[in-house]
Amino acid sequence: MSVRCDARKLCRRGFPTEFSGILAYTPYYERGNYKVEIQPGPYGCATIHDKDVWIYCISQLMEAVNRGRDDISRTVRFVAYDFLVTTNRPVAGVGYDRMADALRRLSGTRIETNIETDGKRERSGFGLIDSWKVVERRKDHRMAAVEVTLPDWLFRSVKARHVLTIDRDYFRLRKPLDRRIYEIARKHCGSQSWWRATVSTLWWTHESRQKEREFKLVWFLTLQQNGAAPNCP
Repeated sequence: MSVRCDARKLCRRGFPTEFSGILAYTPYYERGNYKVEIQPGPYGCATIHDKDVWIYCISQLMEAVNRGRDDISRTVRFVAYDFLVTTNRPVAGVGYDRMADALRRLSGTRIETNIETDGKRERSGFGLIDSWKVVERRKDHRMAAVEVTLPDWLFRSVKARHVLTIDRDYFRLRKPLDRRIYEIARKHCGSQSWWRATVSTLWWTHESRQKEREFKLVWFLTLQQNGAAPNCP
């Protein structure tokens, strides 16, 4: 079974794979006419694992679209337990706590970019989610339902069907670099049997703080551990 996921530019740039705490600097990326500045919030910078909330919300919206519904909105309501099960997370208290932390980071992290979606280019700043709300059970104060309001540009991408499918086993990948490799391969290969990129391009896409030669070694070792060790030009 597959899950819908936004896989466009900001989906790659907005979730650093190496950042999880409160940063003393602002990550900034520029390539050609495309620019992104990531401004961490008081709870730290959103991580690639926090993006699971995005993926889950988008999957709910796309399921509604595929059923012919035309009343979808930017606000998605779902059951917390279902999210934890689908994304391969603990369903005990720690899973709910981590989900709350992810929502805080997603809401606090700010992005400034000149992203283009659905034929519109805009220079703007926004959060990775506009807002969130949790309904707790009175007895144990555990999350029962969650409401997440997605940013307008992301909702436009969903309505324009600028999404790709990913396999559920994606959520079994725990290492950030493993997830990034999957995302890159899924986006660029598609129906092609192969795709080529330089290490410099992969290094930039991964938004790594490592030097390029250090990143090349880590990339090679990761592929080797997964049964592939190609030449790295």
